[in-house]
Amino acid sequence: MQAKAKTFTESARRAQIVAAAIETIAELGYTRASFARIAKQAKLSSTGLISYHFANKEELVRTVLEDVFREIGAFMAERMSEPASASEALRTYLEANLEFAAAQPTRMRALLNIFLGGALDYDPANERAALEPVERILRWGQESGEFREFDVHVMATTIRRSVEGPVFLLAGTPEPDLTAYAAELVTLFDLATRRQ
Repeated sequence: MQAKAKTFTESARRAQIVAAAIETIAELGYTRASFARIAKQAKLSSTGLISYHFANKEELVRTVLEDVFREIGAFMAERMSEPASASEALRTYLEANLEFAAAQPTRMRALLNIFLGGALDYDPANERAALEPVERILRWGQESGEFREFDVHVMATTIRRSVEGPVFLLAGTPEPDLTAYAAELVTLFDLATRRQ
């Protein structure tokens, strides 16, 4: 039996609940973000409106994660279209990650709080998917002669962890300078990858 398509009103209500969940989790943390607090943030009359759309908190949080990761993916795809060289692609990758974090601090804090609350499980398949575009850039640079020889997987993992770092800065620093952070990362990985 095929699931019935959601109406425009149902889709709008779900989006409203997801947005309120992001705000609540970012502000209060994962464990304190109850349906009651999310309903209050969404200006809903009762938690029953959340329960109608989401079976439990885990399903709501899974939807939050899908929503945020989809946004990040779309943002990165737009910024990464047609770089002229591997070094340009790497610079753009670093800058775009930090640009998203700076533009969407609430979403990034929500991700961090979900992770710290133990609701974001480590998935090797997701890790491979996150590393694959970086590894592709690094291989391109090695094949074109722009980049020196190095272990692509190790370098890609190091780059990936570096762009995830600002999420922790957002949690502990009132207004971190992510533009300066991005500039330092660009210099760091230019020096680390370039052929001498």
